[in-house]
Amino acid sequence: MQAQHLAEQILSGFQNHYLAFVQITKLAPIAFANQNWGEIERISKSRISQYDSKVDETANKLMQLYQSTQLNETLWYQVKQAYLERLTFHPQPELAETFYNSVFCRLFHRRYYNSDFIFVETQLANATSLPVEAEYRSYFPVVNGLKPTIRKIIEQIDFHCNFEDLDRDIRLLVKAFLKQAPNTHHQAHLMRFDILSAPFYRNKGAYIVGRVVSKSGVQPFIISVLHAKSGGLLIDALLTNSSQMRVIFGFARAYFLVETHAPSALVKFLNQLMPNKTKAELYNAIGFHKQGKTEFYREFLHHLANSEEQFEVAPGTPGMVMMVFTLPSFPYVFKVIRDKFPESKPFNKSTVLERYQLVKRHDRVGRMADTIEYSDVVLPLARISPELYQLLLASISQSIRIEGENMVIKHLYIERRMTPLNLFVQHADEATCENVIRDYGFALKEMLAVNIFPGDMLLKNFGVSKHHRVIFYDYDEVQYLTEMNFRALPKQGLDEMYDSGDISSAPQDVFPEQLCTFVLTNPKLREMFLRHHPDLAEVLFWQQAQRDVRERVVKHIYPYPQENRFLQGAKKEEEYKGNLSEH
Repeated sequence: MQAQHLAEQILSGFQNHYLAFVQITKLAPIAFANQNWGEIERISKSRISQYDSKVDETANKLMQLYQSTQLNETLWYQVKQAYLERLTFHPQPELAETFYNSVFCRLFHRRYYNSDFIFVETQLANATSLPVEAEYRSYFPVVNGLKPTIRKIIEQIDFHCNFEDLDRDIRLLVKAFLKQAPNTHHQAHLMRFDILSAPFYRNKGAYIVGRVVSKSGVQPFIISVLHAKSGGLLIDALLTNSSQMRVIFGFARAYFLVETHAPSALVKFLNQLMPNKTKAELYNAIGFHKQGKTEFYREFLHHLANSEEQFEVAPGTPGMVMMVFTLPSFPYVFKVIRDKFPESKPFNKSTVLERYQLVKRHDRVGRMADTIEYSDVVLPLARISPELYQLLLASISQSIRIEGENMVIKHLYIERRMTPLNLFVQHADEATCENVIRDYGFALKEMLAVNIFPGDMLLKNFGVSKHHRVIFYDYDEVQYLTEMNFRALPKQGLDEMYDSGDISSAPQDVFPEQLCTFVLTNPKLREMFLRHHPDLAEVLFWQQAQRDVRERVVKHIYPYPQENRFLQGAKKEEEYKGNLSEH
């Protein structure tokens, strides 16, 4: 009976967490309708933090009930079995497994983290999973015709406000489908629409996600909905290109706010639309970052068990704050905070931890890689190359311990592996090089627009994704833009002014004109950069960016190309060449 009672207490804790998650998410549609962008940001941050608070709350309750810090192996084996039995007909069983693991790991030592007591691998083979159909509705143009069916789809999604001109938007949508998706060139009676019931909210946009099913196959799509300047809604773009869809659900963006009763069914549907996305990535994208962490770790363990290569130092310029290594066939890097920093890094480990948390909670605008944070990660010593082993002992000895044939790393960050920008430009042709340097400028501008100052803007701290998108990944010097002091460079130069004592520089002082001098030392790269972004070398631009943030000017950063926009695509690119705009 005690085992069943403990299992029920953990499940009750999970239910409290999931209810809080759902209630927070339900606030998004009203905030979107009211264009309350500050509320959207607050919702996103609070949803991330509530998981750990519910785990702590449940663990503390169990400690009072259990009244022992020693693990009774027989009892807790029974607790796990009783808990698993309660998941057979549970609508969120995979999330409940992860919550159980989190609570158990709060209570007991790492030596018990095995399949007898936690769900290292999922044990839901006998659970009754909800069908994918639980998350979408089907619409049949054969009944009412194509355009009336599209109108019905949009009107059944309650955005809590009206469209500016829905007839116009439907015409543009059909025209875009005919242009972008040849597989949809069928008569209305030869197709079906499957549409996810709830829209996806993020920042200033809402997204309708679905697919067209026809005799030619399946065509996934995403419809972007924004507020028009007039106040009503408009359909801004249609995305049918798989790579563009993957970017919208990318690892460098904030998590979506989307209501779901059956997350596993939602993830299955999304995976059918984007088969190259892993379950971990998709759970992350819809806000279940702890489940994403669980799925990722299972992928990692599976990869280790089915490969023989060794961990090695990651390519690129070694960082002064992070020791970075990788497993060549696994598309991620592993980052550990070094024991000591050079004098040029006047902060400590706790500052680095805080800055990584800042980015985790912040809108990453497609320009800052998501990090997965783990404690007590076990790596087989046999899989660590001799060179890496010596470097780890020399740089992170305070964060590791050897237990038999394993190395245990106390605290570890994992990020998607990208080609460092400084290495990428060395081997790219001139046109590609110019594109990524141009995108580097856009990356800076988009981070500034959401109050992020990257600190160290050297090219080595930015990566290039497989879509040739420039993404920032080194957060040890990240600060809020509004905390900095942007100053003009004196006419006679800094060195002379310092030597004469006519100028002083505080830690928060930044001289934007030095960006080209110290970051873009290659004359060709500097010329490319200044051709597209001369404003970034001027102090007035940075000061204006600060004023915009302080005055709560929220800019929309489009996660898709300008040419996909229905009403803006034909116009000349505006401020930031169209990557940013105000509504």
